[in-house]
Amino acid sequence: MMVVNTIKIAGTAILSILLAELLRMEFSVSAGIIAILTIQPTKKETIRTAAGRLLAFLSALVIAFGSFRLLGCSLEGFLLYLAIFILLCQWLGWYSSMAMNSVLISHFLTWERMDSAAVINEILLFAIGVGMGVLVNLHLHKDVDYIEELKAATDERIRRILYRMAERILDKEISDYRGECFVDLRASIRKAAGIAEANFNNQFGSSDVYDKEYIHMREEQCQILYEMYKNVRTIKTTPITAGQISGFFREIAGSYDKDNTGRELLVQFKKLEQEMKGLPLPADREEFEDRAKLFALLGSIEEFLLLKLKFMEKYVENGREKKKEGL
Repeated sequence: MMVVNTIKIAGTAILSILLAELLRMEFSVSAGIIAILTIQPTKKETIRTAAGRLLAFLSALVIAFGSFRLLGCSLEGFLLYLAIFILLCQWLGWYSSMAMNSVLISHFLTWERMDSAAVINEILLFAIGVGMGVLVNLHLHKDVDYIEELKAATDERIRRILYRMAERILDKEISDYRGECFVDLRASIRKAAGIAEANFNNQFGSSDVYDKEYIHMREEQCQILYEMYKNVRTIKTTPITAGQISGFFREIAGSYDKDNTGRELLVQFKKLEQEMKGLPLPADREEFEDRAKLFALLGSIEEFLLLKLKFMEKYVENGREKKKEGL
């Protein structure tokens, strides 16, 4: 990716300089520098940057015209321009435009004139540099394969966490149940969220939020799973409800396929919940406490399942997103 970006940026700068040379413009290298400064990681950032710098450039021309008219195309006039323009940039937050536009305005100082030919030369330098920077970013598209790969990796980590949780409910002797898996899961979610955000900013249609919301849903599920993990670690016995709940967790983990909305699992949850309520009372305090913890796990897993169902209803079943994802 770094090599591709290097070639893209360098190539854009070279093309801008060559175009400026072809048009026999003075200070043609400036067009290449402007192109480099215009290129941003995503389409939306590039457009926002270009729009902001256009306003800053027009303001710089107006300020320079007044300054040079008052004090002439001299060092004094340029210093007056700098004082006013930098103050304006700081006030409006145009920090990245200060140096670039000031370099263009300094060309008038070199020429010792600000006539129409000189102004047109600077306008064309700006237009070529910004225009090439914007054009080179228009080819950027969603990195569909990579985001799908990251989403699949995140789902697989959640699946493994559920399987391990099911094992720990039945086996209190598991010695390596310490939660390191959540470090990897959170890192996976952060990486996927970054790519989803970049993909979103490379689309001009603001409605394309499916991947962002998918990752956000997974992040919320991760938080629920972590609270469940902390609960499971404190269970000391194997109550009569442990086998059924462990089996249900395995069922959830095994249901990670492309078309699963979670509805059937929620139906199973309701049945299991009713069965739990109909069981005999615990024999002692320790069993009572552990059964209470297991029952709390059921409440958490219901919330976990409802998050996916709500997501599917919003982004799949209503036709906003035709491609269905796993549970």
